[in-house]
Amino acid sequence: MLVIACYDVSTETREGRSRLRRVAKACERIGQRVQKSVFECRINQMQFEELERRLLSIIDPEQDCLRFYRLHEPVDLNIKQHGNFRALDFDGPLVV
Repeated sequence: MLVIACYDVSTETREGRSRLRRVAKACERIGQRVQKSVFECRINQMQFEELERRLLSIIDPEQDCLRFYRLHEPVDLNIKQHGNFRALDFDGPLVV
């Protein structure tokens, strides 16, 4: 499944800036950044639950926001893309 992970982490304090970096690094390990705080992750249910647990352990629910959108197949019918961003083809060859 394709999961869209979005977050908004308060950066008014040093602790907030640290949380922001940790959330971004956790998302970068499993998905591709499509906007500053939006990631596309092609993962299975177990990986999704692990990502969710990891991010929930980092954020401060009183100050931060975390949202997930799970898109099921066929994904290409659920996504419209405009502009110059080109997503990675996870199903295509890794080396061209």
